Amino acid sequence: MTYIMESSEESRRLQLQAQADDIRPLLRATGLVRGARVLDAGCGPGEISQTLAHLVGVEGRVTGIDMSEARLAEATRRCADLPQARFLRRDIRDTGLPDASFDYTWSQYVLEYLSDWDAALAEFVRVTRPGGRVVVSEIDGQGMNNWPLPKELEDGAQRFAQGLSAHGFDLFVGRKLFQGFRKVGLRDVRVHVVPQYVVAGTADERFMADWRTRFEALAPAVSPAFGSEVAYREFCQAYLRMLSDPDTLKYSVLVVTEGVRA
Repeated sequence: MTYIMESSEESRRLQLQAQADDIRPLLRATGLVRGARVLDAGCGPGEISQTLAHLVGVEGRVTGIDMSEARLAEATRRCADLPQARFLRRDIRDTGLPDASFDYTWSQYVLEYLSDWDAALAEFVRVTRPGGRVVVSEIDGQGMNNWPLPKELEDGAQRFAQGLSAHGFDLFVGRKLFQGFRKVGLRDVRVHVVPQYVVAGTADERFMADWRTRFEALAPAVSPAFGSEVAYREFCQAYLRMLSDPDTLKYSVLVVTEGVRA
């Protein structure tokens, strides 16, 4: 799996993204309970793993897996005082973990990077016990919902999406997971659509910095869709100006899909 967002600032961006919202109500609403054995598939620097570990308590266990040694080192440091948390370098599509070993399998912002995300779903089902829950939180059209939007900026956003797609990144994976969950045999599949962000007016500096980091990291992958790096940079600057426009609405949703292993 190639992580096209990799950059020197990416760990910080991921941490700020995780800190921006209180995810605890969503975790509880989708079946997380104290004492649960939890898999955090694609744990990154461990912000959500830390929250999971606090929620399950010392009676529970959280196993975070990721392919990045740097992210795992950060996660290990972050959770150093939480003995119920451990971290392993594993591919979420082939974890090597025992069958039926988790009560609750969680993944966020990972399947969007995988052209074969169905393989990851099948692995989530395998490692979750019968009666346990699989929960995936994913983007759906992130960055595409803005109004008013000039035609040239709308066209640029479409080229941006095409550039991502050429590298296997799916901006619209969230809407596809309901069917995916049913295909792998999960039952009682439910979908929650929750705000990822809503910016009515001028975006704050944290939000702007998040997008600047994204644009910089994605330049090598996405510039070809614009014909040149210069054209890509012009689009990025126009998009950032739109984000700072006090008369523009910007919003995005997360599609959180949950199901129970039969």
